[in-house]
Formats: sequence, C-alpha cells, structure tokens
Amino acid sequence: MSLDGPRGPAAEYRSLSLWWDTLPGTLLGEQRAPLSSDVDVDVAIVGAGYTGLWTAYYLANADPGLRIAVVERETAGFGASGRNGGWCSSLFPASWGKVARSSSRGSAVRLQRVLFSTVDEIGKVAADEGLDVHWSKGGTVSIARTPLQAERARAEVQEAREWGFGPEDYSWLSASEMSERVGATNVHGGMYSPHTAAIHPARLARGLAQAVERRGVRIYEGTPATSIEPGVVRTPFGVVRAERVIRATEGYTAALPGLKRTLAPVYSLMLATEPLPSGVWDSIGLRGRETFNDGRHLIIYGQRTADDRLAFGGRGAPYHFRSTIRPEFDRVPAVFGELRRVLIELFPHVADYAITHTWGGVLGVPRDWFASVGLDPVTGIGWAGGYVGDGVGTSNLAGRTLADLILGRRDSDLVTLPWVNHHSPQWEPEPFRFLGVNTGLRVMTSADRVEARSGRPARRARVFGRFVGE
Repeated sequence: MSLDGPRGPAAEYRSLSLWWDTLPGTLLGEQRAPLSSDVDVDVAIVGAGYTGLWTAYYLANADPGLRIAVVERETAGFGASGRNGGWCSSLFPASWGKVARSSSRGSAVRLQRVLFSTVDEIGKVAADEGLDVHWSKGGTVSIARTPLQAERARAEVQEAREWGFGPEDYSWLSASEMSERVGATNVHGGMYSPHTAAIHPARLARGLAQAVERRGVRIYEGTPATSIEPGVVRTPFGVVRAERVIRATEGYTAALPGLKRTLAPVYSLMLATEPLPSGVWDSIGLRGRETFNDGRHLIIYGQRTADDRLAFGGRGAPYHFRSTIRPEFDRVPAVFGELRRVLIELFPHVADYAITHTWGGVLGVPRDWFASVGLDPVTGIGWAGGYVGDGVGTSNLAGRTLADLILGRRDSDLVTLPWVNHHSPQWEPEPFRFLGVNTGLRVMTSADRVEARSGRPARRARVFGRFVGE
C-alpha cells in the first residue's frame, strides 16, 4: 500500500486489518477530498487518528465558531487507530514511580485516576454520538502462567496498594478465580483491573471522523504534510495557515523534517481467528469480553471480539533502520507464525480453526517511554503522542488536554497533569538507534526463555527496564 499520495474509495483500505475489513459501509464511503488550495484556519491538525480527531472534537464542542482543519496523508483511522488491539485502557507507558520522579507522588496518582475516568469518557462519547464501537467494559485479566509470573503479579497488586489503589482498581485472582474468567493453560493466578473496555477500534476512528465533520471540522484526506512550522502546515497541494498547529502523527512522526529522532516507529503485529463456536468459548471463557495478556516480558495482548473471534497480537517485529516505514513491514510471516503458536499454547481449542486476518502497524516510542502532550506558546505548535501502544485511552485525554491548552483554560485540572509539556530526550542517531531498539526486543525475548528454563527472574529484564518505562 502506498503512503505517497491520494487514494480512491475508502473501501480499498479493508485489507489494513480485521477492524477495517469488518467496518459497515456507512463508515467507509469515498475518500474525502484532498486540500486543493491554500486555506486559513484557527487550528490546523496534522493526522486524522485518535489524537487529531479527539482534539478536533473537543475544540469544536467548546467553541463551535473555531475554524479547524485536519490534514491526513491517507484516510481517517489509517494508522494505529484502525489497527490496534482494541484495548480502551487506562494504561500509561511510564510507571507511577517514573512519573512521580518527574513531578510528585500525588501527581502520578492523579494522572492514573484521570486515566481511569478517561475510559468511561470514551464510552460516554460513543453513546452520545451513536457510535456502535462494540463497547464492552469487561476489564483486563493479566494471567500468571508460571510461579514466577504469579510472584510478579502479587507484587504489582501490593505496589498498587502502596500507591493508594484499592481492590476496585487492581485485585489478585487465585488460580481458580482466574480460570473462572479465562480458560488458558497453566494458570497460576494473576491480576484483574476493571478499567479497560474491549472495542472495535476502526469503528471508533471512522465514527469520530464523521462526528467532527458534523461540527464543521474540515478533514482533507490524501494530503501529506511535508513540514510543520510555526503558523504553517505545508502540503503538496497548498498551505494551511493557523495560529495553532497540532502534530498528531504518532508512529509516523519520524517522516517529518526535523523530527527523525523524536519517536521511534516500532511495529506490533496481530492476527484474528474465524468466529469460534459457542462450545469453544465455553472452554475459553472471557464471557465479559475481558481483554487479556500474561506475565511474559515480550508483550502479548488479545480480546474476544463482538463477533466471537479471538484477536491476538504482540511485539517482536524488528525496528527498521532510519525509522523506515513500509507496507511490507506490516506482514512478517515468522512473527505471525509465532503469534499463532503462542495463541494455541494459551488456548489449545483454537488449533483447528482458521486464522482469517493478519496485519500490523507502527506505534510511537519516545526515548524515555514517557507519553506527552503540550503546546509551545511561542511557536503555537502543539503535540501529543509517544503512547507506546497504550493510545486508545490516552489519546482521548490528550485531545481534551490540547483543547484546554489551545483555549487557554488555565483553571483546567488537565493542563497541570505531569505529562503536560514533558519533553522526552531524542533517540540516538543511527546506527545506535537501530542497535538499541532491536537489542531491547531481543533482551525481552531471551528473558522469557531464561525464565521458562530456570524458573528464576531474568536479570537482563530488570537491567533493561531501567531504560524504558520503569
């Protein structure tokens, strides 16, 4: 799939993911027209994913008279917003301790509690706007499948207590309690949090695009931004001039001039089964459509979809030299093969059922694994991102925060959260960036092998943790 110019009907994007392939026709339609001439607006937003669309949504609601334009290289929801695992969660990539070290303990707790409420805010907007996003707030089960993983899960629950979070936020489940929720193999217990909803992510992205258009926001698709400058977004088809310019480009940020080392585009890949019969689901469980993962170091994630598939993904695809993004990087047969192996290891009942969809996409990783949102009052340029795969929920908080920053709402509780105006360090230049990111992926993979073999914590995972979100 080309990233270089306008496309035809939006239906041509169905191959991007299971989510795109199962969109109703009312959310597809023809691709919106590209920019055709210079335009002057109050706020220009680059990127029609969740971050850009949420920002436009809250701005347009707050001030219907604002002139807002969104420019998008492909089509609304093309990137991670239409390809992710469908976890609308309260996760933040940096740990509470790391956030507290940059601000205070109270600020770290406040950020987490705002993220809890953000999940419900997204559900409320979807209901208010009539968006059928297959919403199911069943929470997340983090399965401990070895005694060592169980030990870590217990420690996480204890840490949550020490930070003031109660069993209504994070709770330990015994092996029998966990098995009641999810029929995975080798269950030793694990942790449960109710602060996650399973959704159909492309339905949210495409529906949100229509919602902002109903409020008068203009979305120009097939319109790549070639540069972002104070007061100006340049494209091949014209210039967008605005007092405020917002960069909402996440994993694609490195393609913009001067931003090559801002976020590393790292791939996450997914697959989905055919719809599974009720007898299989009797064994697997997930009756509340809980999202699930387990205690390994190299992240996996999954959900039971509204049409009874298992959608399952994980990290493991390599970072590509010079932050290169290409369509073929979405499709790595070896990674899909490993994902299928792990899925069958977790749920042997799915072995006889077809994998109908495989896909992937990039997520944005800052050097310190610390997502951020901000607005430079001097240049008028704002940004949000670096979600490290936790962007479905966090992007909504980013959009609300950017709206308050743009509107100058100094009394807003959101603009004083500790991620606001955080500046992550730049990634190293190549080849050090390439070596560092891919070494990290190998470290986590090997740590899982070491722990499976020895039953003891892998020191290498603890050491690497100092360089990421811990």
